[in-house]
Amino acid sequence: MSKANANIPQTSKNSFKELQLQIEEFRQKRDDLNAKTKDFINKLQTIDTEIDNHLNLAKQDYKKKRDYWNNKVKKLKDKKNEYKEILDKFLEEKKKINQKSKKGRDTKDFISVRQIEKKIDNLERRIEIENLDILEENAMVDQIRDLAQIKIDFLAEQQNSDSFKIDRKIQIVKINLNKIYEQLNKWSTKSQDYHAKMLEIYQTVNELREEKKALEENLIENKKAADAYHEKFLRVMNKRKKESKGRQSKYSSKKPRTSKRPSTHRNFELEKLKQEKLAVALEKQKAGRKLNLYEARLILESSKGYNA
Repeated sequence: MSKANANIPQTSKNSFKELQLQIEEFRQKRDDLNAKTKDFINKLQTIDTEIDNHLNLAKQDYKKKRDYWNNKVKKLKDKKNEYKEILDKFLEEKKKINQKSKKGRDTKDFISVRQIEKKIDNLERRIEIENLDILEENAMVDQIRDLAQIKIDFLAEQQNSDSFKIDRKIQIVKINLNKIYEQLNKWSTKSQDYHAKMLEIYQTVNELREEKKALEENLIENKKAADAYHEKFLRVMNKRKKESKGRQSKYSSKKPRTSKRPSTHRNFELEKLKQEKLAVALEKQKAGRKLNLYEARLILESSKGYNA
């Protein structure tokens, strides 16, 4: 042990050691928090990428497909309306034909085949369930035979009538309308499915944004804690530096003093280099590339630099 060190008071040694321990403690806590800051930034960048990917999927895939099927549904609805107008026109035409129609002598009491068939069904049911004598039953059988002939004549007359022709047209339009309704149901379902998928994606994006917001709040709190420990670190470093100078002045007075060179130019160069690195870090962030810890801190604390 040197003579100078031997003359250092024990209390001064303990104080210097405590300062050194505090320096190591604050440096370690600051560095740990800085590492967490970097993790937060990486997670935020990952979430931003996920949000962009989800939005692209929603807009470029699901929304386009939904709009495609919506457009087909719209055109098909227009076609449906055209057929409905045609059907209404044919029904009105049939109504006018029926009003002007003059039926033959045997069919004047009937306006449709269904009405004749219903009359035949009623007679057959009466024969089955009623207790008729032979004369009554034979009379009903004769009526059924006459009605069957009337039905044949009625059909023959109808097939050559305007009413029959308009009925055929109405039937064709109704068949086409049924096909349109079936197709509308299928295409509407497709559109709704893609719309539901798009809404699900937007819900996921909202959840990611909430997660991002929470991370940003944690990042701010973590950064404040790191700054606080850095300030403590700097204060203790300055305190140790002053104490070290005092000890050197007291116990090493024989040592020649070395003059300090002006550091203005050096500080200027360091600040210039820092600004250049900050510009590079901002470009990397803009391009979506990952930042290292130093670059992240430069961006987050662009107005404040660490000298430790």
